[in-house]
Amino acid sequence: MTALPPFGDAVPLGDPAWYQGLNTPFYKPTHAAWRKYVRDYCEEVLEPVLDDWEQCAVKGNLDKCHEYMHQTYAEGGKRGILACAVGKPWPKDYTNCTAPEDYDNFHELIVIDETTRISGGISWAVLGGLSIGLPPVVNFGVPGDRDLQARCIRECLSGEKVICLCITEASAGSDVAGLACRAEDAGDHFVVNGEKKWITNGIYADYFTVIVQTGPPGSRQKGLSMLLMERSMPGIETRKMDCTGMWSSGTTFITFDNVKVPKTNIIGKLNGGFMQAMYNFNHERWMFLVQANRGARVCVEESLKFARKRRTFGKFLIEHQVIQHKIGEMGRQCEALQAWIDYLTFQLTTMTKEEQNKKLGGYIALLKVSATKTVEYCAREALQVFGGAGYTRTGQGEKVERVYREVKAWAIPGGSEEIMLNLAAGSLRFVKRPTPDPRDATIKKLKEELEGLKKSSGGQARL
Repeated sequence: MTALPPFGDAVPLGDPAWYQGLNTPFYKPTHAAWRKYVRDYCEEVLEPVLDDWEQCAVKGNLDKCHEYMHQTYAEGGKRGILACAVGKPWPKDYTNCTAPEDYDNFHELIVIDETTRISGGISWAVLGGLSIGLPPVVNFGVPGDRDLQARCIRECLSGEKVICLCITEASAGSDVAGLACRAEDAGDHFVVNGEKKWITNGIYADYFTVIVQTGPPGSRQKGLSMLLMERSMPGIETRKMDCTGMWSSGTTFITFDNVKVPKTNIIGKLNGGFMQAMYNFNHERWMFLVQANRGARVCVEESLKFARKRRTFGKFLIEHQVIQHKIGEMGRQCEALQAWIDYLTFQLTTMTKEEQNKKLGGYIALLKVSATKTVEYCAREALQVFGGAGYTRTGQGEKVERVYREVKAWAIPGGSEEIMLNLAAGSLRFVKRPTPDPRDATIKKLKEELEGLKKSSGGQARL
């Protein structure tokens, strides 16, 4: 059990309890040192460009967006921030940066948390595509081209190149098995045709981790494969999408038009793409819920700071009991959420990847729902505290207004709240023994009668 020196602005409930000097069983001096290191990166590199980057994204100034992306990304690679985005263990074979002492999942949590403190969109820009697009390459490799594998990982972790994960399509999101983007066998290569939608970092990407159908029609998850594709391949077109929030992250619509991809670019195994995608979903959802938690914290911190200086009816806004209750309710939920996040992160730190996927899927799904509902509640209440100032994209309420726009970007991607609750119910076996559906017996009987008719008529039975 350790009590670390206070850190930050000391706004009550505006930061996790371990920032404010309370005892912690999880965080140690190595985490405090890393937190300071990451905070310096955020304040020196990310914060100065945030506002203009978002405005350029809204106005369609993509050249400037690319400039900011590569500027912040390269610096993140140089400082070892990016190497912390692909989970444990530290990717020492692919980076020259030194790992924090006793590196674990809490160091990665700090990176996610601190970058989101600047904004959710900028955290997605720096970490979003990398933390979901690169792990398949790291975990499963590119067996047919190890040089490509090493080059891709090194260039992405150094900040020289950007990668994105391409799963979602216009007609298939949570139903990964229903993807339609197809790779036709053409001898020594595939020809890829199809579209991907809502792809984080797509407009910036040099590498694309793409899930495609390589199996026969109707094979669904059994016929999915992952391909590592490069921007230089003819036929890849990316178009920025205009979304409610996360403006700097570069959400993208991607078209693949007869793109020739060498078979040596298969990630992992042919037709093994579905399980490879599932393998990283816990990590992806954990990233989203950590971000949502910090978004909620930002609402608490900004509301209390504002209420302490805003005067109404002859006294400070915070002196009104209704405002105290609003901030207390927000803080209560944030503290409970933080405790659960730290506990689950401890499980990630002490389990193998296989054990995590076996035991934690249901819990992480529920935690993601708790996080997104908490940030949605806090964003609404904070906006009420700020009033008109929170409805304005500049000035004192701009951070709260930004979080309000970003809420659904955490609640939908990686599995919507509804899908997460269903996943948890199945994973945790809410229903121990399903009640047989009487219609199943009827269907079985009809099939048996049909088979009997076929046999009695020599296979010539007609319905």
